[in-house]
Amino acid sequence: MASNIMRPAFAYTVVYVKDVAKSVEFYSRAFGHNVRRLDESHRWGELESGQTTIAFTPIHQHETDDLTGKVQSTHSARERAPIEVCFCYPDVDAAFKRAVENGAVAVSEPEDKEWGQKVGYVRDIDGIVVRIGSHVK
Repeated sequence: MASNIMRPAFAYTVVYVKDVAKSVEFYSRAFGHNVRRLDESHRWGELESGQTTIAFTPIHQHETDDLTGKVQSTHSARERAPIEVCFCYPDVDAAFKRAVENGAVAVSEPEDKEWGQKVGYVRDIDGIVVRIGSHVK
């Protein structure tokens, strides 16, 4: 049985936008989310979204490609998709090590950030950036 230390909580999905404050306001109004936080620099905003589900689907599907357009993939390791999956763990170093041992590609070793979180980055098997971090202190 897996220990509780290695059972991550899906923390959040990061969407890269042109204007954080405008996007936070739009999502709050358009979809009814409460604003949890918008930092003073307007470089980070959060919405309360309740339980979150991670879903996986093929990159190309007739149903969505024809309706909303094809998903654009990155073409090199210097590019990244406009989304980042994030998980919070009580032991970031152990979680980072486990991810790499199980096929994730290390991007950045865990380090303490100025906003009170320890964060490391890996890429998944499709090249999507995954943030492994602690909860903000």
